[in-house]
Amino acid sequence: MTTPDSDGLLAEQLLRLTRRVHRIQKRHLEQRDLGITPAQSRLLRTLAHFGSPPRMADLAERLEVVPRAVTTLVDGLEASGKVRRVPDPSNRRVIRIEITDDGRKALSELRSARRGAADEILAPLTDVEREVLRTLLDTLVDGVHEGQPQGRSC
Repeated sequence: MTTPDSDGLLAEQLLRLTRRVHRIQKRHLEQRDLGITPAQSRLLRTLAHFGSPPRMADLAERLEVVPRAVTTLVDGLEASGKVRRVPDPSNRRVIRIEITDDGRKALSELRSARRGAADEILAPLTDVEREVLRTLLDTLVDGVHEGQPQGRSC
């Protein structure tokens, strides 16, 4: 059973880990000299998951940000040639965001940078510990499902 103090400590540890992950990923991005911010990186990764070029509103919804934030990110990525705005073929008033060949190359580099950052962060863990962490993170990300007991033992 956890106490409020231990839950507070755990929450603080999670926040510290999140900040560390962001710092390390940012350093790995900077080392590759892609000229992409972490937020632009996230937009590119999200864009790659759409089956066809999405609208800015679709990106904003998926990223859980306001549309204005997406406009700023797209402006920066468009200026560097990694994405382009294209008219929707069925409604020319609608603009869609398409990843370019340079954007796909950048995505490949971003994946390598993320893997490098993950390797650095996870280096102290054994394979068994990594699997336990993966399971725990899946549970935290997905949340408790209906009918699933609140507590688990490892």
